[in-house]
Amino acid sequence: MGAKNRLYIGRSDNLKRRISEHENGKVCTTKRMLPIKLVFYEAFVEKSDAIRRERYLKTNQGKKGLKLIARDSLKFSPDGVIGSHVGLKIQ
Repeated sequence: MGAKNRLYIGRSDNLKRRISEHENGKVCTTKRMLPIKLVFYEAFVEKSDAIRRERYLKTNQGKKGLKLIARDSLKFSPDGVIGSHVGLKIQ
């Protein structure tokens, strides 16, 4: 699978800062895959809930569901951006 179809799944307590780190090549995992685009995020009150959701989304079943959400949402979003730090689609 090429970089164009890759998903990055992560979590952060500061989404704007984390996106900036990704965009500026400060994250080893994504710096060779720039540019990136946020395609989905979720917010949680409890950190434990965010961790649980991140772990699920990193399973094969979770990735499959996230790809469906992203694919369907991108059909209806003019700029392709929708709103844990769950999914960054590498372009």
